[in-house]
Amino acid sequence: MTARFRAKTKACALMAMLAVGTALAAPFAASPAWAQERAIAFTGARIIPIAGAPIENGTIVIEGGKIVAVGADVAVPADAERRDATGRTIMPGIVDTHSHIGQVAGADSSSPIQPEVRAMDSINPRDASIAKARAGGVTTANVMPGSGHLMSGQTFYMKLRDGNTIEDIAFFWPDGAVMGGMKMANGTNPMRATGGFPGTRAKSAALVRSAFTQAKPYCAGKREKPDLGKEALCEVMSGRRLVHFHTHRADDIMTAVRLSREFGFNLLVQHGIESWKMADELAAANIPVSHITLDAPGGKLEARDARLEAAGILERAGVMVSLHSDDGIIDSRFLRRSAAVAVRGGMSRDGALAALTINGARQIGLADRIGSLEPGKDADLLILDGDPFSVYTNVLETWVEGEKLFDRSTEEGLLMATGGYGAGDPRDPAAHHNELHGEAE
Repeated sequence: MTARFRAKTKACALMAMLAVGTALAAPFAASPAWAQERAIAFTGARIIPIAGAPIENGTIVIEGGKIVAVGADVAVPADAERRDATGRTIMPGIVDTHSHIGQVAGADSSSPIQPEVRAMDSINPRDASIAKARAGGVTTANVMPGSGHLMSGQTFYMKLRDGNTIEDIAFFWPDGAVMGGMKMANGTNPMRATGGFPGTRAKSAALVRSAFTQAKPYCAGKREKPDLGKEALCEVMSGRRLVHFHTHRADDIMTAVRLSREFGFNLLVQHGIESWKMADELAAANIPVSHITLDAPGGKLEARDARLEAAGILERAGVMVSLHSDDGIIDSRFLRRSAAVAVRGGMSRDGALAALTINGARQIGLADRIGSLEPGKDADLLILDGDPFSVYTNVLETWVEGEKLFDRSTEEGLLMATGGYGAGDPRDPAAHHNELHGEAE
């Protein structure tokens, strides 16, 4: 990371701190202007903007880390760097709504409910898994602690920039706080019957209900002393912090919906293996789903009713669906293939493209910044050598805010695109999976 990058990041952090007290309508993030000092025009490409129909022989101009223009008849600035993209496809960067890249960890075994724990405090911005995800076209990810707890901590919305610190890769709320949601779980994962953990589904719900009920007076101003856990629960109940609820079975999904109604929090169903059974109910309640097409390799009882048709059923019912990797359940590099599988199961092609991009951006409150190729949005884009859903198509380049951060033509890029677990990361995958998800995964 250059000295100019660090200086700009510090300046933006100061600007964020000065924004305290302003409206929280839009997220704040460091401007990428330092990463791109000259306009770049990609010409001759097939452009999939998501915001409209594909554009044949299209041009997209980016400058200052933002998209300036996109279309079939675009005036290219005279001093712009022209890049011939004839025969290539350009689409927005992928928004992965459920990932575990960056060596993330969360709550420990001391309690089933730990809302004060922050995923950002365990993420290594230089971990190879982040570069590997970029090789798969991911430019934004909701990075979460594991699901072995009823509440395992605060998630982290990561922009996959090239950075050395958490601040380098964070989105910020206008008051300077780092953006993220809250990870919750039910079903079998948090059920242990030891150490205060629940032994039944009923006890799971009771413990969650108790935590929120105890936080309500604190949220109303009755505070004898600071309590980080209650502060986080107040953010959840106020709507500032979205609940990402790991839930599989139909009855567990509806328990999550019931709790969201009772305590007024915004809910995103994560995984939702049996959400297809409750599609009409979720649509009526306006509850979105972050879905996974393949889950729990080796078998998991709660995934036995998984259906390739699930995403399509949800789409047709009117549920907003995104698709996620749960990396490393599905390697980030195969997330496009997950969308292709969803199409095979009956999801529309446009719906699957939206599920990789704009729907995830909408779900985490960042659609004004990412998820489609439109003027004013971040210049997060992928250059492909074919159709996004073809097994033969490769991501050739990944651009984040106007900066090329993955290039398959380089030795390092090819390693990240084709290498084994972690693309050079020596950590043992089984041990890391247990660290993420706990013994009950």
